[in-house]
Amino acid sequence: MRRRGVLASRDDAQASVELALLLPVILLLVLLVLQIGLVGRDVVRVAHASREAVRAAATDDDPGAARQAAIESSGLDPDRLQVTVRGRGAPGSRVTVTIVYTTLTAVPLVGVLAGDRALRSTATMRVE
Repeated sequence: MRRRGVLASRDDAQASVELALLLPVILLLVLLVLQIGLVGRDVVRVAHASREAVRAAATDDDPGAARQAAIESSGLDPDRLQVTVRGRGAPGSRVTVTIVYTTLTAVPLVGVLAGDRALRSTATMRVE
């Protein structure tokens, strides 16, 4: 009977060592998936902001309307947002808005390895 106790103890120790070896890898993968999700969220927000900004630029003569629409519609940080409006002319012409947003990679370990990314989205609409 004593042998069974020794064997069970060895199996428990082996499981603990395997967990200790794999836990950092699993944690790193979870953090990586989280960081990818956060960047994906910002990609969608930047695309939405460019659509709203071009809509504002096509309907409003104010040069700051596109930037204001992009900020209000998306919830992006205005300090990391660049809005460029090109081609606004007479009704019927086309206006193009390009948005560049620097997304922070702030998840521990993974963010340091990846670095911040610049996300870009362009939208074009007919001026009304």
